[in-house]
Amino acid sequence: MTARSIRQRKRGGGPRAIAASLAATTRDIFQKRGFADGAILKDWPTIAGEHLARHTRPEKITHPKAQGTGGTLYLTIENGSIALELQHLQPLLIERINGFFGFKAVERLKITQGPLPASGERPAWQPRDLEKGEEANLAESLMDVQDDDLRRALENLGRAVLARRPGAVDKK
Repeated sequence: MTARSIRQRKRGGGPRAIAASLAATTRDIFQKRGFADGAILKDWPTIAGEHLARHTRPEKITHPKAQGTGGTLYLTIENGSIALELQHLQPLLIERINGFFGFKAVERLKITQGPLPASGERPAWQPRDLEKGEEANLAESLMDVQDDDLRRALENLGRAVLARRPGAVDKK
């Protein structure tokens, strides 16, 4: 193996974590909106609290020319009642944002009412009711289990597994 082939192999660097590449890719997009790295978007529920985070979204931060402090955070809210609440909570929210950054990054909030993007939250899965034949099969399969706690645990597991399947009854 020559020195040149070793150098060429090292140059590729091998596999890298997607997060490292993603951070480099999104950095320019976030900087255009005044966000250093997008952390405020990712951690917005922690900063603002779950209630405000559900009804607001940071859009951008603008700073006076040649300054990195004392900026204006533009927030989109989904309705007017949240605007009134946010108006009263503004000093506290600004304090929490600056505490998050560790310096006086935001001095003012500019609130705009508008639709928020749909959240990625999915409703909790609800199991379907088991049919009579499924109930009977489950009870029959657990008849030999002597321990009550184990039987209840296995019954709950069986119900969850069977409820995920389409409602087909296993007839004997």
